[in-house]
Amino acid sequence: MNNTPYWQEILISLRRIIRATDLQSKRVVKACSLTIPQVMVLRSIKTLGDVTVKRLSDEVSLSQATVTTILNRLEDRKLVERVRSTSDRRIVNARLTPEGDTVLESAPPLLHEAFLDRLDNLENWEQTQILSSLQHIASMMNAEGLDAAPLLDIAAPSNQPCNTKEKQNEILK
Repeated sequence: MNNTPYWQEILISLRRIIRATDLQSKRVVKACSLTIPQVMVLRSIKTLGDVTVKRLSDEVSLSQATVTTILNRLEDRKLVERVRSTSDRRIVNARLTPEGDTVLESAPPLLHEAFLDRLDNLENWEQTQILSSLQHIASMMNAEGLDAAPLLDIAAPSNQPCNTKEKQNEILK
């Protein structure tokens, strides 16, 4: 039987989760030269078609300011374009360009997508148990008040603590 204390096994598991997310982020950047949030924004535009920043923000669970900054960077790279709505000229939509579609095809699956597939295969009681345990861990780490997007692929740089919404949003860009 393993004599390793529970606290040590718990911390090892947490560290593995952090490492998995960090490695996935690096793989995505290497594969398609995009960050995870950029991939998510491009995928959402592809799914939704011409879309406003507000709708996109809701879809990817990021602030409108963060999505706007991501769109600016994607537009600079000619992966998206902004177009005025034909029905209401006051509305500006983001649209995927052919170049954006090509780059998006090179993006690997995101870690949270595989996670969600596996989570869906668990019984309801198992999902509830996992949620409860993770919420308890977050509370024990005084992290319950931190703003966090529902992504497994974003890690704060180790030299920059992520303790405000502005810093978190900057990391996401």
